Amino acid sequence: MEVELSNVTKTIKKQEILRGINLKLQSGNIYGLRGKNGAGKSVLLKLICGIDTPTEGEIRIDGQVLGKDISFPKSVGALIESPSLIENQTAMGNLKSLGAIKKIATQEQMESLLQYFGLDPKDKKRVKKYSLGMRQKLGIIMALFENPELIILDEPLNALDEQSNQLLLELVKKYRADGSLIIVASHDREELDYLSDVVLELKDGKIRAGQTNES
Repeated sequence: MEVELSNVTKTIKKQEILRGINLKLQSGNIYGLRGKNGAGKSVLLKLICGIDTPTEGEIRIDGQVLGKDISFPKSVGALIESPSLIENQTAMGNLKSLGAIKKIATQEQMESLLQYFGLDPKDKKRVKKYSLGMRQKLGIIMALFENPELIILDEPLNALDEQSNQLLLELVKKYRADGSLIIVASHDREELDYLSDVVLELKDGKIRAGQTNES
């Protein structure tokens, strides 16, 4: 998969959040998106997902223009800002509800990822009673369980313990090896330097020159 941004600008309430961004991202790479809180990282990720549209410019997914040729990338999993969960369902219920749309993930895949992150697939607890860490784990699982070609994770290590951090980092690298295009946004320099093949800096609405890391 290839994601290409051409002169992408986004204005919200007369404030220019993103300014003339040009960027090309390709499968088999982990791209770290770094920037201070409020820099516009989540705004940029929503544009790439098709959740929002640019004020100017265009975004192409494998040559198709988002918002014109296609509404959303054909294969995307995303966790942006905070997990979007059905509060009165269990973790498995949430996965089954989302999985029913495309019908490509098996129950075994769902159970495997829940267990990987220490969540019991048979747990009857509703997610409204989950801790912040449990909610974050489930949000990550919901972004990954259908093995998407494009994976977008916004501050994914928030509220996770050290063991869960390591589990996620190992899993993300596995998805990269399988050919996914992965974008991870964080304000944490050390986290992104460790995880990413290329680190992109978002500052003053523009993407600064990327730093390429050895894998």
